[in-house]
Amino acid sequence: MSSKTAPTEATQTHSDDPTTPPTTDVETDSTTADPLSLDLVFEVLKNERRRRVLKYLSESSSETVSLSDLAEHIAAIENDKPEKALSSQERKRVYVGLYQCHLPKMDDTNVIDFDGNRGTIALGDNAEQLYPFLDAEDEAQRPWPKYYLAHTALSLTLFGVGLLVAPAVLTPVFGLSLLGFGLLGSAQLTAE
Repeated sequence: MSSKTAPTEATQTHSDDPTTPPTTDVETDSTTADPLSLDLVFEVLKNERRRRVLKYLSESSSETVSLSDLAEHIAAIENDKPEKALSSQERKRVYVGLYQCHLPKMDDTNVIDFDGNRGTIALGDNAEQLYPFLDAEDEAQRPWPKYYLAHTALSLTLFGVGLLVAPAVLTPVFGLSLLGFGLLGSAQLTAE
């Protein structure tokens, strides 16, 4: 990670157990990732470009990707075009945003390892901590607006038929419609 400097001298820690070899700070720092606070996790994930960076890196077949390939992929998604149809301005806009803002922020939290001089990006030690939140975003959610719209259309149709056929039937139709909206609302609350 570029924001941390390597210690110049490794300090040793000793255990009370004589069979346990002493470890250095360098060894423990490189083998385990520091847990990120929820504030940092959500700070990284609040931007859609940063979420796309993580998805691209996790789905990539190589361990390290180039900044130009990443920028081209994200520009294609944002402009809803194939990568070959992108203009240089569309590529550049995403490239500059990633280079100046998003990648350094992700590198500071050790979510990615970004080498600005080489233009390479790899997943960092803390990336695994963000995947549960990315997976939750990808899960299919119920289309509640469609349910409400379908129920409204059905209620209006029944109300119109009731007006034409038998106006005395309108009170029960209206009551059933209200009951349907109530049931949909309670189903949505329990689903969330």
